Amino acid sequence: MPSHITDSIFLKDLYGTDEMRAIFSDEALLQRWLDVEAALAQAEGEIGVIPRWAAEEIVRKARAELIDAAWMKREIDHTLHPIVPLIRALKTICDGDAGEYIHWGATTQDVMDTALVLQLKDAVALFEQRLHDLQSTLAELARCHRETIMPGRTHGQHALPITFGFKVAIWLDEFRRHTMRLRECKPRVLVGQFGGAVGTLAGVGEHGFEIRRRMMARLGLGVPAISWHVAHDGFAEFAGIVAMLAGTCGKIAHEVIALQKSEVMELEEPWAEGKVGSSTMPHKRNPMLCEAIVALARLCFDRARTALDGLIQEHERDWTVNHMEWAYLPELCVMADGALALTMRVLRGLRVYPERMRANVDALEGLMMSEAVMFALGQAMGRQTAHDVVYECAMRAVESKRPFREVLAEHPAVRAHLSMDDLARLLDPTRYLGLAREMVDRVCDADSE
Repeated sequence: MPSHITDSIFLKDLYGTDEMRAIFSDEALLQRWLDVEAALAQAEGEIGVIPRWAAEEIVRKARAELIDAAWMKREIDHTLHPIVPLIRALKTICDGDAGEYIHWGATTQDVMDTALVLQLKDAVALFEQRLHDLQSTLAELARCHRETIMPGRTHGQHALPITFGFKVAIWLDEFRRHTMRLRECKPRVLVGQFGGAVGTLAGVGEHGFEIRRRMMARLGLGVPAISWHVAHDGFAEFAGIVAMLAGTCGKIAHEVIALQKSEVMELEEPWAEGKVGSSTMPHKRNPMLCEAIVALARLCFDRARTALDGLIQEHERDWTVNHMEWAYLPELCVMADGALALTMRVLRGLRVYPERMRANVDALEGLMMSEAVMFALGQAMGRQTAHDVVYECAMRAVESKRPFREVLAEHPAVRAHLSMDDLARLLDPTRYLGLAREMVDRVCDADSE
């Protein structure tokens, strides 16, 4: 009976994906615990800390399907400890006395932390695939709409014309930076843990560094310079980056929501026959997917804030932080992956309405081009004086509800320096896109470099 929304039979696909849920499933977690114990045993067997035959038997039996998960659940409830039941269960299925050598020199947090890092390693691989696919889709969308003119808006108001491809290329460039952040954090985050009771490796003495090196080589993880039982800055960094991934998804979704408003209607999230916007207003075509993405982004922000609490720990062990991590890291990864997957769904089916974009560009009857007029006049009278003249004309046009061109043409200072042909040219929004299209090319071409 799922009780968390990410596992809800009804709603889970709005909050995550099966691929990421599988990484953090109980079955996967159990196998990761066993993977850590097997890697430890193998490393210790290779250098003679435990008998090689015992290590080989532990490795052979460290398989989740051989463990009685129901029995483990009862033992965890009884012992209030997650790894002691695992050790007992693995010992039971190992032949001979091999089970006596499980967990030699380790402490529970070594297993729990390293298993969690192994799960994060799988999560990072999935995130990287999502980001690759998203960037390919965004690049295609940006190229397609390199020339599609639309209003650029600042403070919610029409500012200067841009192209839709320019807007999309900004999203693409942001995701590219997230990809770099994720890649660059891996040497700091994907690092295993083996330190023993207080992190000093006292239980294995002079063999500790070599055991740790061999253990992490088997697991495909980095080797720490020193134990990090109470230094979880790596998890905090990871959580911040993942929350940023979700945040960019939320920004894109929020923009689609804003541009899908009935009076704007420049974009629309995917729609197909049968999608219902309202139970009471049959005409509604609400941005339901985008609203879910924004919600997921905000939920991810909360998990990242929780991660920062993990920086404050006491002495050489503080499990209050670990208990938080077992909860927030899976939730964060599942919900961020849900945001990425839904964003891909929106982008692949996004409806773009160039005619409406152009109509909205023209809606202010030339006022959007006030800067172009100001700079043209500034050549003759100076920028500040020109600003005052154009401001006067613009405010008069707004208040009198007359076309900007008419009001400009009536002003003596404008007539003295600009002809009607000049005004027609200056008020043409297609001539005032700056380097928007060239910036699209630069961003998109960087994908192929």
